[in-house]
Amino acid sequence: MFTGLIREIATVRRYAANILSLRAEYRPQIGDSVAVNGVCLTVVKVHPNGFDVELADETRAVIDESRLKGEVHIEPAMQMGDRFEGHIVQGHVDCTGEIVRITPRQNGTDFFIRLPESCMVYVIPKGSITVDGVSLTVNEVYDDTFRLTIIPHTVENTLFGTYRIGSRVNIETDFFARYIEHILARREGKQKGLSWEDVDAMSMGY
Repeated sequence: MFTGLIREIATVRRYAANILSLRAEYRPQIGDSVAVNGVCLTVVKVHPNGFDVELADETRAVIDESRLKGEVHIEPAMQMGDRFEGHIVQGHVDCTGEIVRITPRQNGTDFFIRLPESCMVYVIPKGSITVDGVSLTVNEVYDDTFRLTIIPHTVENTLFGTYRIGSRVNIETDFFARYIEHILARREGKQKGLSWEDVDAMSMGY
């Protein structure tokens, strides 16, 4: 499990044959879990200036592999006793989104991200979302997009400062919304999305 707080920006050395090799200051152990741009991956090799992780076929089918170059966010998995500062992040990417609009504000920047319909049902106003491993709060939800306001500190200390219109990002939607929607759909014996009233009422219980 992760919190969505980026601990380091690592550099991709190479990506080939399902193995992603990173240059980083963080020193994991073989078998450790590390989130790379929000994707939970297992460390398979440690070298003097970084480590390697392996991507499963399922992971490769969901993410945009063309982004496994240059710089990437990394976050080690939580350990017992760590402070919980972001929100519950599993490192299971649901889909990729596309940045379609960037609007500067007086003390921040608005990013508008378009998602597939299958993911939009889990995006909740004022709820949590993970974008490339970064824990964020959704400001507004539209038909196929949502709006985030990113403060200057986050822009300066994550890859958000490099994103442009057309950039694709890994998305992990709200943990509780996914579970609640699945339970209700199974209970009713059919696939049925939640109304905003349902989501608001259930979110208040956590």
